[in-house]
Amino acid sequence: MSKPKIGWVGLGHMGVPMLGNLVKAGYDLTVYNRSRAKAEGLGLAIAASPAQLAANVDIVITMLADDAAQEAVLFGPEGVAEGLRPGQVVINMGTISPEASRAAAERLGRHGVAVLDAPVSGSVKPATDGTLVILVGGEAATLARCQPIFDVLGKRSFHFGGPGAGALAKLAINMLLGTTLQALAETVVFADGQGLERATLLDMIAETACASPIVNLKLPALRADAYPAAFPLKHMAKDFRLALAAGATLPATQAVAATFAAAEAAGQGDNDVMAVIKALEKPL
Repeated sequence: MSKPKIGWVGLGHMGVPMLGNLVKAGYDLTVYNRSRAKAEGLGLAIAASPAQLAANVDIVITMLADDAAQEAVLFGPEGVAEGLRPGQVVINMGTISPEASRAAAERLGRHGVAVLDAPVSGSVKPATDGTLVILVGGEAATLARCQPIFDVLGKRSFHFGGPGAGALAKLAINMLLGTTLQALAETVVFADGQGLERATLLDMIAETACASPIVNLKLPALRADAYPAAFPLKHMAKDFRLALAAGATLPATQAVAATFAAAEAAGQGDNDVMAVIKALEKPL
């Protein structure tokens, strides 16, 4: 059975390595990016518009930053919707709101197009290694159709239910992620303020029950006090805003949301999510 033709929209931190894994797996790909320069040099067909991309593929995958970008790509002038035909599939793998996910599924479903929201858990290295965790909302039959693609991009896929359920699951896991990183940052800030040597503290953390893959992944950044983006902080701040809007009015969530918002406002948005420590560093 031949592989479906894929159209890919969005060439950011995550999009490029994910796209690369599909190329290695032998998929026929066409790409579109608002900034064409990012698409040039990939050796792939480049569509002039999202509509043109959709008209020439079987499956459209978007990897975009927020609701506004998704709305523009799908339903704006020369958007994906203008090029679709019944029987195609649209997969959103970026983190957008559950409401936007459900609305897109309803609007495109009227035209016989199947839709999955399938955001991912993991940053650039898992995207490069093909070991992302994929969180899926939508029809089970559509997931089965797209599972070979997800098997290339990730180590495991989880089906949470109908449209919007994948988006909700992504907000849930990022609540845990952000809270964990703020707790790590607060531990370091407290120890720094009490005169403990940071390097020794981080060595100790790595040997305790508190160590975890994400904690160990962020220790080198804390050692160097340098935060090049693997997962830009501005996206975590956005995810907490979405979680609060979805009803996550919980004590720790509200506190962590405020810290990430403060870090973003202080100019840390394009740095890694671990740069949240910069919103906490002050004399104790």
